Parts: sequence; C-alpha cells; structure tokens
Amino acid sequence: VQLQASGGGLVQAGGSLRLSCVASGRTVSEYHMAWFRQAPGKGREFVAVFWSSGYTYYADSVKGRFTISRDNANNTVYMQMTSLKPEDTAVYLCAAATNWGITPDKYTYWGQGTQVTVSS
Repeated sequence: VQLQASGGGLVQAGGSLRLSCVASGRTVSEYHMAWFRQAPGKGREFVAVFWSSGYTYYADSVKGRFTISRDNANNTVYMQMTSLKPEDTAVYLCAAATNWGITPDKYTYWGQGTQVTVSS
C-alpha cells in the first residue's frame, strides 16, 4: 500500500487542522492505520490509531483534542486536530500495519509526512 499525507500548515494556538492520508494499492480497512509525529531532534511519537476492527486509540497528549476517522469509500484516513498547542508542532506521518501495536517498528508502510506548525 502507498500512503500520501496532506493537510498540514501554519496555525495559531487554539486553531484546527485536518490531516488526510490517502491510500492506494490496497484498502485502508485491511490495515491498522496510525498517525505518528516527529519534532526536530526527537524520535517518532505515536499520536492515534484506527484499528482495522474500527476501534480507535489515542496518545494521552492528544486525547480529547484529536479525532481519527476512516473513510472506506475514499480509501482515506483523517485526523481532525483541534485546540492545537505549540507543542503539537511536528511532521505528521501516516502509517499502516498488519501487526497490532503503537510503536513505529510495528508499521511497515509510511507516507511522506506533512508539516504542522502551531504558533503561540
């Protein structure tokens, strides 16, 4: 499966953005679809996952502010981000896995990332 992420940008603290991850080659419903983020000088951090079963799971740092969803008709996974904070600034990457988990090593397929910058 190939993944293409988009939707990042520059936003003020308290603002919102919606990220998209379009899949091609296979369907998103076959995989656990996750978002990770990577800030400068840091490792990849788990943000949220949409399990193939339909359940979702979030990192504590984004719970209540971010919502991950899956659109099977458009073969796309979204992440709606609200109440953004400067510490949310990072490159956001979508990823797909067939194995269960929330660590980067569990994810085989990665998109190219989209930059999110939150100004204070």
